[in-house]
Amino acid sequence: MFSTEGGSGADYRIPAHRLPSGFVETISQAPSRPSEPREAATVVLLRDGDGGPQALLLRRNRKAGFVPRAWVFPGGRVDPADGEDALAERWTGLGREEAATRLGLPRDADPQAIAYYGAAVREAIEETGLWPGVTHAGGALGSDAAKGSRERLLDEGATLAEVLGEIDARLDGAALEYIAHWVTPVVEPRRYDTRFFAARVPSDAVAHHDEREMTASVWLTPQEALARHREGRLPMIFPTIRTLEGLRGFDTVAELLAHFRGRAIPRQQPEIVRTADGVALRVE
Repeated sequence: MFSTEGGSGADYRIPAHRLPSGFVETISQAPSRPSEPREAATVVLLRDGDGGPQALLLRRNRKAGFVPRAWVFPGGRVDPADGEDALAERWTGLGREEAATRLGLPRDADPQAIAYYGAAVREAIEETGLWPGVTHAGGALGSDAAKGSRERLLDEGATLAEVLGEIDARLDGAALEYIAHWVTPVVEPRRYDTRFFAARVPSDAVAHHDEREMTASVWLTPQEALARHREGRLPMIFPTIRTLEGLRGFDTVAELLAHFRGRAIPRQQPEIVRTADGVALRVE
């Protein structure tokens, strides 16, 4: 039997008013043959606040192809360039073998494990204007350089490796921690095999969300975000909810990241069914 959403068991029930607009209707029109999940990366950007770590959440616009109007973490599909040699060589403290071991992927996987890390950083830059894990030889990355490089990624189709080369920057492998692995349920028409990461940003970090894809952004502690969700003010999908639940109870971002360092991360693919008032999910 399904328990209420937010319970301690493996089964969840989420009423429709807490879900993104149209989500229930979407899963009711499941394709006859499940689609193949696409590789994706998501990053939870975290900053220290008075009440503990705060996570950045973005609201998708109503035209988004996947979960429109949902509050989500930055993320997107893994591109071939995210795993290319030019970018892999810019990682400090993270090589192809280390990434493969951490993500539990074969060395010859396609895409290779290190590409998920690259995609997480790239998506964060594109969607928020923040640069997690990016180190610059001349110190902090200036606002003009940061803005121009972000525009190169968004508008000119430059790769992350090209942008980092232009500003003489590198990537710190210790700045990202692998925290979750979610695969979209088979009933959904668009499916993703998504690796979740967490990354620290400065306590005074200000996000500038990409208005072409997002309509708003907010920094909240996991407790605050979950409370707003229960009130129906922050529609979210299951992986976002469960990830936030796992981020509760830490006093600092450093403590949170240390908790996940080296921990075994299970692959999770919920079963999902429509109910009279929303959806019910089961995670094995």
